[in-house]
Amino acid sequence: MAVARKSTGDRARRPLTTSALENAALHYLERFATSSANLRRVLLRKVARAAGEEGDAAEGKRLVDDLIARYLASGLLDDRTYASQMASSLARRGASRFQIGGKLAQKGVAAALVKEAVQGLDEGGSSELTAACALVRRRRLGPYRAPAARGEWQRKDLATLARAGFSLDVARRVLAVRDVEALEALARGESSD
Repeated sequence: MAVARKSTGDRARRPLTTSALENAALHYLERFATSSANLRRVLLRKVARAAGEEGDAAEGKRLVDDLIARYLASGLLDDRTYASQMASSLARRGASRFQIGGKLAQKGVAAALVKEAVQGLDEGGSSELTAACALVRRRRLGPYRAPAARGEWQRKDLATLARAGFSLDVARRVLAVRDVEALEALARGESSD
């Protein structure tokens, strides 16, 4: 005879042990690249759920802080590397410098590391113009539209690039190219004229 399982809400809350917390952290790190602040946020939510109304969240917070400090010391977590890799990934997908900075700050990366990662993009040859070309390519804007329809979509395409954080100058320059080949040449840094 099958035994009915209790629903998750009826189950008694078990205290969160150090090993359970570490397993949760390692499982999260296996699946996602993250900053130390974001991992701290994830683990503190887990501690709060485990503590419930009657539990002691202060002890859980101490365990999380110790775990994060240990991971930072061992190199398992590295905010500088995370920021650099995330910034280059977002730039390849067509994110502006402004948008990259916002996403990194949202993940809890320190302002100095955000600035360093964005400056690293410029030094690495990835320009704002290249990112705008990537967004135009991904969203099929400007030169990807039929030549007859480009005029009626011009304002909407400009607005799309502006919402993505690109300057008006960059947006106009990218949308002014005549065809896809010229866009690719612009993305490589060659003259589009």
